[in-house]
Amino acid sequence: MLRWLIGGGREPQGLAEKSVQTLGEEQAQNPYTELLVLKGHHDIVRFLVPVDDYRFASAGDDGIVCLWNAQTGEKLFELHAHTQKITALAAFPVSDACEEKCHMILTADISAMIELPKNCVAAAVGKELIILRLKASKDGTEWDVFEVKRLLDHQDNILSLISISDLAFATGSHVGELIVWDALDWTMQAYECNWDASLHVDPQQEIKLSYSQNKISIQHLASDEECVFAAVGKGIYVYHLQMKRVIAFQRTAHDSTVLHITKVPNRQLISCSEDGSVRIWELREKQQLTAEPVPSGFFNIWGFGRATKQANNTAKRAPESTTIYSLDLTGDLIGHSSAVQMFLYFGEHGLATCSADHLIILWKDGEQESRIRSLMLFHKLEQSEDLQFGP
Repeated sequence: MLRWLIGGGREPQGLAEKSVQTLGEEQAQNPYTELLVLKGHHDIVRFLVPVDDYRFASAGDDGIVCLWNAQTGEKLFELHAHTQKITALAAFPVSDACEEKCHMILTADISAMIELPKNCVAAAVGKELIILRLKASKDGTEWDVFEVKRLLDHQDNILSLISISDLAFATGSHVGELIVWDALDWTMQAYECNWDASLHVDPQQEIKLSYSQNKISIQHLASDEECVFAAVGKGIYVYHLQMKRVIAFQRTAHDSTVLHITKVPNRQLISCSEDGSVRIWELREKQQLTAEPVPSGFFNIWGFGRATKQANNTAKRAPESTTIYSLDLTGDLIGHSSAVQMFLYFGEHGLATCSADHLIILWKDGEQESRIRSLMLFHKLEQSEDLQFGP
């Protein structure tokens, strides 16, 4: 195990990047002070999927699937079947009727893929969303995959495909479209793409700013059933489903495009970026006497439509006491030498990240790992003494 000293982050590369939060050398709230480098791929590692509480699979451009132990970093298996790069990876139990607990790893050369109820899979291929059903043979030893439905509602390539709950999932596209779908009958529940309106600080402004595609592109979506978390360009946004509004955002969370985001315990978010960093954010609550205008439009999806004049008028209501939230940077993990594609959170086993540098890194809680090593050492010493003084 290597000891990793976290630095103070990268220097801003231009005037437009001065709003990126930075941390000094002391990161008291960042537990990930040790790392373990895993080598098994020889090209970009793009995907990590959990198999169970302590194992995960990795895949990428070399066409290889590796199975790892998240606790020890040991490579358990290496699977070779693809002759080209793997662009989607999923894992789920093969059957509830199996005597032994086992999982199936599904790989494909499509944009994205998630599991749906009733042995179905949603797969994104360009602009299209394809619903597939998996059917097992009578003896359960073979599986057949066949197409059920093809949805053609996106105007541009689908970049993000995530599950919100057992009843809903969502897709996000290159031009900023967000569609929420019913997970059982695959009908559209909500649609929004009005990013220009959502990025205005003041909804009364009539001047519309010009944004490049990479600034409005939805690279990744995540949800904890209470909030939706969106990685949009270099920024991250938190939308509260019940309050139906954005409660926190960082327009410039990283120096480059944010590729992956997720929620972890203790009101924390983790994000990773093309700039090679992994950042930890805390969602903090604070009181505000005057209700400020908040981004609408894109996150008006739960109103089933774009922001209306009536909604804008509501935003101009008289000042009142309200609760707002901030996203504060609490950790900056610098270990990869290239874009960090995604990560997996394994609780007490740490955090796994994968990158274009061909590496997987296991980030560990330094204090916890130190305690484990001490206990192991004491145990060995006790065993040694028993051998020396035994009968």
